[in-house]
This record gives sequence, C-alpha cells and structure tokens, in this order.
Amino acid sequence: MRIYVFSKRVIAIILVVILVAVGLVFYFSGLSKGLTGIAAVFSPQRRLPIYSVETEEKKIAISFDAAWGDEFTDDILDTLDKYNVKTTFFLVGFWVDKYPDMVKKIHDRGHEVGNHSSTHPHMSQLSREQIITELRTTEKKIEEITGVRPTVFRPPFGDYNNLLIETADEIGYYTIQWDVDSLDWKEMGVNPVVDRVTRNIKKGSIVLFHNNAKYVSEYLPLVLEKLQEQGYEIVPISELIIKENYTMDSSGRQKKIN
Repeated sequence: MRIYVFSKRVIAIILVVILVAVGLVFYFSGLSKGLTGIAAVFSPQRRLPIYSVETEEKKIAISFDAAWGDEFTDDILDTLDKYNVKTTFFLVGFWVDKYPDMVKKIHDRGHEVGNHSSTHPHMSQLSREQIITELRTTEKKIEEITGVRPTVFRPPFGDYNNLLIETADEIGYYTIQWDVDSLDWKEMGVNPVVDRVTRNIKKGSIVLFHNNAKYVSEYLPLVLEKLQEQGYEIVPISELIIKENYTMDSSGRQKKIN
C-alpha cells in the first residue's frame, strides 16, 4: 500500500514537472513572438505590422498621416522639394474627399500615397468584410485621382490585430507602423520634435509625422537638415521595406532571408 501511495505521489510530481516544462516552452516561444504572460502560453502566433527594416544602408522613410486639416500641406511639399526628399502620405478617405486637388498635388510632386482607411476607425474592432470596405473604398478614391493603386496601409491610431494584418495582406497591402514617433500632435514646440526624431533615428527607421501638426512648417526643415547631415537617405516607405523573402522579429523589424 505504501509503495502504491508513493507511486501516486511520484506520478503527480512528474506530471506537474511536465506541465511546468511545457508551459515554459510555450512561454519563451511566445516571448520570441512578442507575447508575454498568459498570452504567451495560450495565444496563436501574433502578426505584426512593419515598424522598421533591417538594412546596412543608411536609409530611412518619413511619413505623414493626413486625416484632419490641410493648412500646412503646401508648406510640407515645398520643404520636401527644397531638400529633394520624397516621402509617404497616408490619407483617410474623407480627407481625400475634401482635398482631391491636394491628393493629386502630393502624387504629382513625386510622393507615395498610402491608405489610412476610409473613416478612421479602430480597425481591430471590425469584421473582415468591414476591413475590406475601409481599404477598398479609399483605395478606389486614391486610384481615381492619382492613377496609382496604393500598396501600403497604416491603421488609424496604430490599432491592429491579426485579422487586420492578414486581411490587408490578402488584398495586397503591407501594413505599416513606425519606430520613431515625433509626437508632433502633442504640440510641445519645435525643438522637442527635432530632438526626439534625430536622437532615435537609425538605419531602416520609419518616422511618423502628421500633415497638420502645429509646428510642422518649422520643425520639418530642421529635421531634414540634421538627418541629411548625418548621411541618411530619405525614401518613400515602399522603397524601404522588403517586399518578399523576409522575417519579422518581435519588435516588428523586417529582416531579409538570405
């Protein structure tokens, strides 16, 4: 009888050890995918948008989100021309409706026009059909004005989930975030934006600005001067990202598969 009881205890201990070991395997596997805690054990593989790109070249991308207002867009375009820089503008559908001439001007001045949804919703809360409607509606408007179908997409509020990224991928979009946030929307002044961007930039970075940020006409030339002095080439996002044969690390940084 004692041997029987002892065996039950041993078996129980062995089972606990096995369960803990399996849990740890899943946990650390989850960490490698950017998950933590319970999510690391029980969540499916997390899909990430592109935050930055692993590259040996001193190349970066600058982007402007446009959802409300148009007051400073001409100044932005003139400054970009002055420094011979091409960027990406992510446009919301209702902004395209309100400023179609500016959409054409952005395109005609050599900048990439990206999709920023139709109504600027929290897209992680949408169904697959609603996501497709958001993207296709703005896509059609942009293509009718520019003659070019957008291929890069930025979720409003930076809000995403697996369904959003997978659906966008299915209909031909690379989902783009950023690894350098200018925080220009906080309206803290010129120097904080310049310092934040130039201090955090690295090879393969994607920078987030807004076309109607209060101080953009003042901070943008200073940022461009400093980045060019540091030897960075600034390109549209579609020229920076890796289109195929790549992996993503847990920070959303693209790496080319050799």
